[in-house]
Parts: sequence; C-alpha cells; structure tokens
Amino acid sequence: MRGRAIIGLSILAVLIFLLYELREVMLPFVAGLALAYLLDPLADRLERLGLGRLAATLLILAGFVVGFVVLLIIVVPLAAGQIASLVNSLPNMVGRLQSILVERAGPLLQRVGGAEVVNELQSSVGTLVGQGGAWFLAFLKSLWTGSQALVSIASLLVVTPVVAFYVLHDWDRMIATLDGWVPPRHRPTARRLAGEIDGAVTGFVRGQSLVCLILGSFYAVGLFLVGLNFGVLIGMISGFLTFIPYVGTLTGFMLSVGVALVQWWPSGDWLHIGLTIGVFLVGQFLEGNVISPKLVGDSVGLHPVWLMFALLAFGSLFGFLGLLLAVPVAASIGVVVRFGIERYLESQIYRGDGPVLIGDSGSPSLPTRD
Repeated sequence: MRGRAIIGLSILAVLIFLLYELREVMLPFVAGLALAYLLDPLADRLERLGLGRLAATLLILAGFVVGFVVLLIIVVPLAAGQIASLVNSLPNMVGRLQSILVERAGPLLQRVGGAEVVNELQSSVGTLVGQGGAWFLAFLKSLWTGSQALVSIASLLVVTPVVAFYVLHDWDRMIATLDGWVPPRHRPTARRLAGEIDGAVTGFVRGQSLVCLILGSFYAVGLFLVGLNFGVLIGMISGFLTFIPYVGTLTGFMLSVGVALVQWWPSGDWLHIGLTIGVFLVGQFLEGNVISPKLVGDSVGLHPVWLMFALLAFGSLFGFLGLLLAVPVAASIGVVVRFGIERYLESQIYRGDGPVLIGDSGSPSLPTRD
C-alpha cells in the first residue's frame, strides 16, 4: 500500500513539473480537451437521435466556431472602445474621487487631527489606488505572459478546434481505455470517484457560466438604464468575474459606485447614486436566493473560499492555462478528500474496534510483561 502511494505521488509530481515547464505550449491542447469535455453530452444526445459520432462532432464544432466568431465580431469592437475610454478616464476619476473625499471629510478630520491627517489621507488614498492598479496590471500581465509567450492567438484559434475535434470524436473510446487500465477490483471505486468529479466539474462550470451570463446582462442593462458612464462595460466585467465567487460583484460594485460618485456627486444627484447601488443589491439578492441555488445548487461541493484560492493560485502559476485547470483540479481534490474522510469514519481507527492503548478509565494502559 505504501509503495503504491509513493508511486502515485511520484507520477503526480512529474505531471505537475511537466505541466509547469510546458505551460507555454499546452494552452491550445488543454483548451481543446476542455471544450471536448463540455460538448461531449451534446454529442451523445445527437448520437441517440440517430446521428453518427463523426457527423455529430462536425456539426457541434462548426456551430461553436461560427457562434464564437460572431460573438467576437460583435462584442470585441464595442468592448475594446469602452475599455480604452475607461482606462484613459481612470486617472481623472481617481483624482476627482480623492478631491471629493478630502472636500467632504477634510474639515472633520482637520478638527480631529489637524492638517497632517488630511495630507496623510491624500497620500494614502493615492498610494492605495496606485498599489491596487499595479497589482491588477501585474495579475493581467502574468495571465498574458504565462499563456501567450510562445503561443499566439492565431495558433490558439487554429489548434484548439482541431484538438477538440479529435478528442470529442474519440471521447467514449478514450474513457473505455482508461477504465480498462484500472484493476477490476478497484473499478467500482474509481468509477464512483470519476462520476462525482464529473458531476462537480460540469455542475459548476455549466451552472456558473449561466450565472455569469445572466448577472452580466442584468448589471449591464441596469447600469445602462440608470445612465452610468461605462455602465455596459462595468456590467460585462462584473458578470465575467462572477465566475470567481464574490469577486465579480465586489469589483463591479466598487467600479460603478466610484464612477457614480464622480458623475453625480458634484451636482448632488443622490437618486442616481442610490439607483446604481440598488442595481447591485438586487443582483446580489437574485444571485444568492434565486439564480445560484437553481443553476448551481449545493451538490457541486466546491466551497467558494477553496475555489477562489484555486483560481487565483493556478492563474498566477500557469496563467490562463491555470484558470482552465483550477476548477477540475479543485473539484478532484475535494472529491478525493471527502472520499478519504468517509473511509476514515468507516475505519477501525475511528470506530475504536481495533486494539488501543487507552483503557476504559481513559488513562493510558502501559504494556506489561509476563
């Protein structure tokens, strides 16, 4: 048993090392594998309707590629212009926010601590904003350099559909081959763990993707109707980042409130500021009580804190490739840990059926010699 554990850990360590060393060129292949994994249920459904596996694979991938290209053509030009305008406006907005804060809170702080407190407030706000912007840019840079240093966008768009086609076409055969490699007496356990991992990954990815789409649309439409500058872009960013629990809502809330203060505070328009806050309060209520329970549910088994750690850690180490691997790895570890705890609770060590060194009185019983 100990030898098998050492061999398994050694293989896992080698795989992690190879993944880290080859992370620059593996993105198209992992993306193609993930795409085939997500589209396999649709291919199975088309097969049950009488369509061959090859025809089903071609039809699905053709539809996906066409839809993806149309989405890029429509969304990218609009988003690029909005992002450029927002980036150019950020320094001015930060300066105005700092002025508003000093103007409103300055007299009170000056009475309490003097002019030095106001000066320290100005410098600390500027430093905090600068550090936050630097961290965000560094994180984006790590995603870019970690995934695109050697692999261009063109190669990603070309290689990924090819890999997805071959993997999707041979998916059932690959699964059968892997199942045949498992020793017969361990197959029920391996199939159970694989089924739980599959349920956790697909349940979260599909459910959370719908949550992101719904919330992004809600925030974009709501902020647009309120009249917030860059409202559509902020709503899209918030919806996209909702894949990481709480990060999307907090990011969108801070961005929208900051823009709203700059846009409407000088004129004393508290109504629109309140409406901006109300959009996110309503969205958060709907997400927590209606959307996420219905689409994701509690059966996924991925705790939000564990998921956030996995996404940020894998994103920092492997770039965009890490973001693709974070959810399945986190789900797999969670399933294995729960299985280990379950076996431990059923073991003699936990139940106390085996030999123990603790007597009935609760005090240690030392071994004696005849």
